[in-house]
Amino acid sequence: MTKKILVVSGHPKPDSLCEHLADTYAKAAGESHSVRLLKLSELEFEPNLAQGYHQQQPLEADLQRFQQAILWAEHVVIVVPIWWGSVPAKFKGLIDRTFLPGFAFQYQQGKTFPERLLKGKTSRIIMTMDTPPWYYKWFQGAPALKQLDIATLVFSGFKRAKSQMLGPVINAKALQVQNWQAQVERHGRLGR
Repeated sequence: MTKKILVVSGHPKPDSLCEHLADTYAKAAGESHSVRLLKLSELEFEPNLAQGYHQQQPLEADLQRFQQAILWAEHVVIVVPIWWGSVPAKFKGLIDRTFLPGFAFQYQQGKTFPERLLKGKTSRIIMTMDTPPWYYKWFQGAPALKQLDIATLVFSGFKRAKSQMLGPVINAKALQVQNWQAQVERHGRLGR
């Protein structure tokens, strides 16, 4: 069954491992699915949601395009590095500026939890890190994964994400990188 898949490279630097893995996924998925690829390194926008939700901040063209791609997609794949236990500031800014009330969720009078406006979508989160993934998960608690999956995507209506943590990247040999690429390619072909 053909899916509409959005692949997001969440690394602010072009030609990163994240971009390479996002390209790999998109190419493999494109063999059987309809795919759009957005690269954070190519997006131009102010990442700071300066007034929070108290004042509307006009969305730049790239942020409008990102929101349209989210609405279009049935499955969203996010490939992002972990820096200091979290995601890069520009990627966090992308989420802050676009997953807004009226788009991702809507507060309701008298209710504790808002209406989830992005219901039914699925996702895969692929995180690269210099920390061993087992250490990030068991000793640090995988805070960025929980934040992105539960506090952002699930909060907005997505189903729980499938996830992969790849690392340590800093001293990975070519064979290990090829193995990660093959894993990502396999998921792309399957559209999951």
